[in-house]
Amino acid sequence: MFKIKERGSTVSREIVAGITTFLAMAYILAVNPDILSQSGMNKGSVFTATAVSAAIATLVMAFVANLPVALAPGLGLNAFFTYSVVLGMGCSWQFALTAVLLEGILFIILSLVGVREAIIKSIPASLKKAVSVGIGLFICIIGLSNAGIVGTDTGTTIGFENLNLTHASALVAVIGLVITIVLFILKVPGAILIGIALTTIVGIPFGVTKVPEGFTPFSTPEAPHLFAFEWQNVLSLKFLVVFFTFLFTDMFDTIGTLMGVAEQGNLKDKEGNILNAKGALLSDAIGTVAGACLGTSTVTSFVESSSGVAAGGRTGLTSVVTAGFFVLSLFLSPLFGLIPSAATAPALIFVGYLMMKSVTDINFKDPTEGIPAFITIMVMPFSYSISKGIAWGIISYVICKVAGKKAKEIPVITWVLAAIFVADIIFEAVK
Repeated sequence: MFKIKERGSTVSREIVAGITTFLAMAYILAVNPDILSQSGMNKGSVFTATAVSAAIATLVMAFVANLPVALAPGLGLNAFFTYSVVLGMGCSWQFALTAVLLEGILFIILSLVGVREAIIKSIPASLKKAVSVGIGLFICIIGLSNAGIVGTDTGTTIGFENLNLTHASALVAVIGLVITIVLFILKVPGAILIGIALTTIVGIPFGVTKVPEGFTPFSTPEAPHLFAFEWQNVLSLKFLVVFFTFLFTDMFDTIGTLMGVAEQGNLKDKEGNILNAKGALLSDAIGTVAGACLGTSTVTSFVESSSGVAAGGRTGLTSVVTAGFFVLSLFLSPLFGLIPSAATAPALIFVGYLMMKSVTDINFKDPTEGIPAFITIMVMPFSYSISKGIAWGIISYVICKVAGKKAKEIPVITWVLAAIFVADIIFEAVK
C-alpha cells in the first residue's frame, strides 16, 4: 500500500520516523490551546480539537498522498486568529472559526481542480531548492530560540546567549545536539529520535525535564467546541479581510513545506514535481475544515515533518504512526508533556544541516537564478515566515529575469503570482 521498498525504506525506519515527527511537533498540543484560550475558548476543548484534527489530517495525508508529512493547527495562523482577529479587531472566536471553515472549503475546491498544484509547478526549480534551504534555516532558528540559545539580549540584533552553566535549558539542548551529531556520524538507526529521548533524560538532573509529584501519565479528553460558527457577518468587509489573510498565509506555508520536504526526501517524479501533490494539498484542506468543525484554527502541513524525513521516513506509514501518537496524546497528555522544548530543539537544529544540502544545486553563477534564491533563503528565517520567503523570492525572480532580458523564461502563472504578492504587500502597507 505505501510502496515502502520502492522508496528505499523499511517498516521499522518508517515507525521511527513517525515517532520522531510527532515528538518534534508535539509542542503544538501545549502551545495551540494556550494561544486560542486567550480568545475565550476553553483550553481543554482546544487541546482535544488540536489532537483530533492533527490525527485526521495526517491520516488523510497518509492514505491519499502517501507522503511522510504531518499536519496540525499552525503557529502564526493561531496567533493571527487570537491576537489580530479576536483581540485586535474585536471579533468573536466563532467569527474567526467561520472564516477558517470557509477558507478550508475553498481550499478543497482549489485542490480538486488543480489550481494549487499548478502554482507549485510554476515555481522555478532554483526557488524550489532555495525553499528547502530556507526552511532548514527557519526550523533551525526555531530550535535555537526554543532552547534559549539565541536571543536579543546580547547587545546585538540577535546573538548566541545563555551558553553557560547557569542556563539549564540551553545547556541541555547543546548536550542533546552533541549526542545527536555523534549518533548520526556513527550511523546509529533512529539517531534523531534517540537524541530526543536521551536529551529528555539528561534534562532531569538539570531541572529542565520536570516530573511533578504524584505524576500520572493518563488524562481524560474534554469535549471540543463542535460547529461553533457565526454566520451573520460573513458578507462584511472585515470578514473578507480575515478570510483572505487565512487563505493566503495557509496556501503558501503549505506549498513551501511540501516543496522543502519533497526536496529533502527526494519525493519527486521524473519532472521534479512533488509526488501526489494534489492529494497532499487536499489533505491540508480537509484538515482545515475538520479543525474548524472541531474548534481550532487553520490546520497546515508542519515543517517539523522534515525531522521525520531526516530519520528515514519516505511514505505515508510515517504519517500513520504520527497520527496514532496524536490519538494517544488525548489520553496520555501528561506523559508527552514531560518532553521539554530543549529536547526537541537539537532535532530541529540538526535538520537544518540536512536541508542545507540543496544549496549546492542552485546556480549562483547566474545572478537571475542566484539572487532570487538567496532572497528566498534569507527572508524565511528572518521574517519567521515560509510564505513571505516564497513571496519575495517570486517577486525578485521576475525582477531579475526582466533585468537580465530573460523575461521569456518566466511562466505565466509566475507573473500572476508576482502581481498578487506585490498587491498583497501594498494592501498590508495601506490598510
